[in-house]
Amino acid sequence: MTEALSFRTITADGLWNNNPALVQLLGLCPLLAVTGTVVNGLGLGLATTLTLVVSNTLVSMSRSLVRPEVRIPVFVLIIASTVTVIELAMNAYLHELYKVLGIFIPLIVTNCSIIGRAEAFASKNTVGRAFTDGLAMGIGFTLVLMTLGGLRELIGQGTLFSHAHLMFGEAARGLMITVIEDYRGFLLAVLPPGAFIGLGLLIALKNVIDERKQKRMIVGAHAPATT
Repeated sequence: MTEALSFRTITADGLWNNNPALVQLLGLCPLLAVTGTVVNGLGLGLATTLTLVVSNTLVSMSRSLVRPEVRIPVFVLIIASTVTVIELAMNAYLHELYKVLGIFIPLIVTNCSIIGRAEAFASKNTVGRAFTDGLAMGIGFTLVLMTLGGLRELIGQGTLFSHAHLMFGEAARGLMITVIEDYRGFLLAVLPPGAFIGLGLLIALKNVIDERKQKRMIVGAHAPATT
């Protein structure tokens, strides 16, 4: 049963074993649409993580109060309310980044991974486990967003952390790193096909790592014991 899962297992699932982007393949629309830069990926990732943490926690707290017949509408209401607060806060304090991310902030409501975690995990587990699951899943999703954004930005523009001031203020303009000088760019990387190719490469890399890890475990299990 999910209740018996340890916090370590929950964290490992969110970050790697059951990563929402690389394993569950959920939330791909914003993942592919906004990951033109590291900063864009970080901004959307943090908003998604906060939504997961808050919604998971509230769903777990109210699980004994909500009748099974109306649980899905209640979960959607909790998620929509959370996203609305985050959207208004970003519009007020990170307005330029909010304009860049555009419609994909309110569309967090429709992210299948969020309602999926609320229904499959938070509604069946304690507040502590639900909080940990939301945080781990959010961080795992954010890391994929940033990695894909960094890969596309590097290949497409030859830079990293461009437009960091959109999130961290004017003092962060100097954070941009020009990796390739006088680079004309590679248009495919910043277009939607580049996002699909980049995500495919990340999924393939994870599969290779998992396969090698499994082979090492099998070899270790069959290795003769030394006396």
